[in-house]
Amino acid sequence: MTSHLDQVQSFCASQRWFGEKGHDVHVEAVATSVWLSDADAWPAVRIGFVYCSGPPGADSPIRVYQLPISYHRAPVENLGHALVGEWIEPDLGDTEVWVYDALHDKEATPYWLDAITNGRQLDGLEFQPVQAPDRSVEVPEDAQSLVLTVEQSNTSLVFGDVALLKVFRRLEPGSNPGVEIESALTEAGSELVPEVLGSARGRWPRAGGGTDQGELAMLTAFQRNATDGWSFATSSVRDLYAEADLHAEEVGGDFAAESHRLGASTAQVHSELAKALGTDIWEPAKLVEHANAMRRRLDAASAAIPELGPYAAGLARAFDALAGYGQPVTVQRIHGDFHLGQVLRTIEGWKLIDFEGEPAKPLIERRALDTPVKDLAGMLRSFDYAARSLLADHLGDQQIAYRAAEWAARNQRAFLDGYAEVAGSDPRRQQVLMNAFLADKVIYEVLYEARNRPSWLPIPLSAAAQLAEQ
Repeated sequence: MTSHLDQVQSFCASQRWFGEKGHDVHVEAVATSVWLSDADAWPAVRIGFVYCSGPPGADSPIRVYQLPISYHRAPVENLGHALVGEWIEPDLGDTEVWVYDALHDKEATPYWLDAITNGRQLDGLEFQPVQAPDRSVEVPEDAQSLVLTVEQSNTSLVFGDVALLKVFRRLEPGSNPGVEIESALTEAGSELVPEVLGSARGRWPRAGGGTDQGELAMLTAFQRNATDGWSFATSSVRDLYAEADLHAEEVGGDFAAESHRLGASTAQVHSELAKALGTDIWEPAKLVEHANAMRRRLDAASAAIPELGPYAAGLARAFDALAGYGQPVTVQRIHGDFHLGQVLRTIEGWKLIDFEGEPAKPLIERRALDTPVKDLAGMLRSFDYAARSLLADHLGDQQIAYRAAEWAARNQRAFLDGYAEVAGSDPRRQQVLMNAFLADKVIYEVLYEARNRPSWLPIPLSAAAQLAEQ
């Protein structure tokens, strides 16, 4: 029989949430938590911590992934897609077991819900319900779970169409910014984020000795009948393309009013974050540091992607302007990875979700204070993407291309107008900051598209050309 480490490695390598693709990876070890399930209960349920190393000789740290595990004494029908492996398990009396990813196992997931709802404290595991004012959601104890298929880096389950459990796959020691920020907003009574119902925190052995601890999961109210902002916005773009002789404001699916409301909601959340988690000041020297980091990213991207070269000098001017800004800038906790896919349109209005920051960045950077302008720049770029991502179906149609640019500009203006009305100040007065963060975002997009979606590379390159002319 293949060793259980080889079976775990094979299973993980086939999962969307496993971030070690693109290079040789080895599962070095698997540690396990205490049992979540009751004694002698089947399936037996606990959490696995999977330790992965990179290519031989690479100076890369061991990475830890969370793999909740359910053990069965016989194969389970309809769970073949979640089968991790089959082996003799010493911790279950040397019983032969079929081992599954427990998040797909409807017999195993109720243990998570029960533990969070009741605040269970186990050795190395802490489940904590959030006590929010006017809590409006109660999850039935017998609620069935359903795994959502849209997540890339985590796994989310819906319980009874009422609650959403997001389980973090890649584990890092420290406070997860999504849990920290969304819990703080919930406790402050915010109506612009899904209500946080609880979370799970755990300890796991550190590679090389010692113990690490951090968040394992977060339970929030599920947003029924909600539409994500990207789908909502691109529907508007399709309506515009179908009426190519009309301006954006003349089409039935005009999105500008929604963009205005989204801007207002964003400003409100930024205000709530400042009140709940405080602010600080970046002195001019700090801006110089950021400008230098942005310039290094530009140099690296230009060397890797020749198509960016013609615009490098123009983009660098945005970073030079940031370095010479010479004024203090107020900073605070922000979303950190803000785009149309991170907002939901519900019957009550817009809600912001997924405050974890950019997944590829270290946790310490994702928890750092930053200027709200970074969030705004991310959303402005997202409007441009929504407008231009559908152009591939209309290659060479200059009228459609013009309408796409018009749609993006109209919704970008509406978004900033809505933001300014609630914030009490217009972010366009900080154009030096805005241009620098827009340019930095475009550089990231160029690298991403060149490596993952070459057919979309013209989208950020077009934005680079525009920014380079300013």
